[in-house]
Amino acid sequence: MVKIKVLVGGCFDILHIGHVKFLKKARSFGDYLIVLLESDENIKELKGNNRPFHNLKERKETLESLKFVDKVICLPKIVTNKTYDNLIKKIKPNIIAITEDDSIKDKKLRQTKSVGAKLKVIKKYKSRSSTQITELLGF
Repeated sequence: MVKIKVLVGGCFDILHIGHVKFLKKARSFGDYLIVLLESDENIKELKGNNRPFHNLKERKETLESLKFVDKVICLPKIVTNKTYDNLIKKIKPNIIAITEDDSIKDKKLRQTKSVGAKLKVIKKYKSRSSTQITELLGF
């Protein structure tokens, strides 16, 4: 029986050690880790026409192969704040975990309050980001 649900979200385009450390730490806060995975269209809009490097199906399968990830939910194209909020209410996480430099920390704090959850901020592990990796590879 699941006692403590932890929720994270992101692109996870090119899985790297920073992602792995973040996901492992997030999972350590509870019994069940759920990942909200951004759509290909949203990533393209956020990061440019050459992204994502891996499509949604590949990114989902990669995340599901990690023993500390329990469920991956693929988000639809261009999700509104209301859609996110409704999804959070449906999932009812006990904890929402973010990195210390999360650009939408205020929104996630609001979401945690809406379901009586806690916000856990994880120190960012110093590694190359997916964007830096794609730039090094010339994409």
